[in-house]
Amino acid sequence: MIDGIINKKTTPERVLIAPLDWGLGHATRCIPIIYELLQQNCTVIIAADNAIEILLKNEFPQLTFLKLKGYNIQYSRKKSLLPLKIFLQIPRIISTIYYEHRWLKKIIQQQNIDRVISDNRFGLHSNIVPSIYITHQLLIKTGNRFTEKIAQKIHFHFIKKFTQCWVPDFEGNNNLAGELSHPKRKPANVEYIGPLSRFEKTSPEKKYGLLVLLSGPEPQRSIFESLLLKQLQTFDGAVLLVRGLPGNDLINQQKNIIIKNHLPANELSNTIQQANLVIARSGYTTIMDLIKLQQTTILVPTPGQTEQEYLAQYLAKQKIFYTVEQDKFVLKEVLKKTEELNFRIPLINMETYKKRLLILLSRIINY
Repeated sequence: MIDGIINKKTTPERVLIAPLDWGLGHATRCIPIIYELLQQNCTVIIAADNAIEILLKNEFPQLTFLKLKGYNIQYSRKKSLLPLKIFLQIPRIISTIYYEHRWLKKIIQQQNIDRVISDNRFGLHSNIVPSIYITHQLLIKTGNRFTEKIAQKIHFHFIKKFTQCWVPDFEGNNNLAGELSHPKRKPANVEYIGPLSRFEKTSPEKKYGLLVLLSGPEPQRSIFESLLLKQLQTFDGAVLLVRGLPGNDLINQQKNIIIKNHLPANELSNTIQQANLVIARSGYTTIMDLIKLQQTTILVPTPGQTEQEYLAQYLAKQKIFYTVEQDKFVLKEVLKKTEELNFRIPLINMETYKKRLLILLSRIINY
C-alpha cells in the first residue's frame, strides 16, 4: 500500500522488462527494479538476447526469458568515423524499432502482460497496458546543435508514446547527469525516480591496488583492453581486470594481473569496494554504482560516445571523479594526478524508485 492506494488485483502483476543491448548498463540498472518487483510478488518476464540475456540469467535463473533481438550497434575504430558508422546503421535501427513493437503486441496477448518496462527500447510502447520508458538521456548529445535538435525531436516522439518516462536521476540542480537528464524542455510524461544501483555499501578489506571495469560496444572495448594490459605490466600492485563479457568463465593471470570475463552483481559490488582505485567507462549506470559505493574512480569515456564524454567532464568539474580521454591515457601520469586530487563523492539516497514502482503496481495508472 502507498498513500492509501491498494493494488486490488488478486493475481500477481505480470511485468515484462526489456533493456537495450547497447552495453551492459541498461541491463544492470534494471536489476534493482527486478528485485523490487519480485519483492512485491510480481511475475517478472525478461526480454533479451545474447550478452544481456546471459547477464540477467546469471542474476535471475528462476525467471522466464523471451528472445528479443537487440539493436546490435557497432562502433568504429576511429572516433572521427563514429557519426558516419552510426548513420549507416539507422535503417537497421528503425527496422528493429518497428519489429519490437509488433513483437510486443503479440507477447502482451500470449503472456498476459500487465505492465511493460522498457529501458531505452523505442518500440516497446503499448496502448493496451501501461508502458514505462527508462532513460537518463532526454537530451541526446551529438556534438552538433543542429543534429542534437533533430535527435531530441525523434526521441521525444517515441517518449510520448509511452505512459510514463522514468529518468533515474534527481529533479532539480543537484543531479548526476546535468543537461542530459534536465534539458530546457521535456515531455509531460517525464518522472524523476532517483538514481538506481544494484549494489550495497559495505566495508571489506582492501585487496587490489587497481580494479579495471571494461564494458561497452566493440571494437572500442577491446582497443582499451589492449592499451591497458600493456601499461599495467609496470604497475606495482595487485590488479583485477573485469572484461565485461558475460557468458564465458575465462579466468587468467599475467604476473600481478588477474583477468576475469564477468562478475555477478554481489561479487562485483564487493570487489569494487576492495580496490583502492577503479578505472572504468563513464556509462551512466557505472557512475551510479560507483557513487553508491563511494569509490574513487578514473573515468575513460568510450571515444566518440558524446554522452559518456559529457558525463565524465560534468562529474570531473564537480571533483566527484577524474577523467582522461582514451588516446591520452598514460597510467603513470593518471595515477600521479589522482593522488593530487581531493575527491568529493556525494552520499545520496537510491531508494526513491521503489515508490514509483509501487504507484505503477497499484493500478493508479488508468487504462
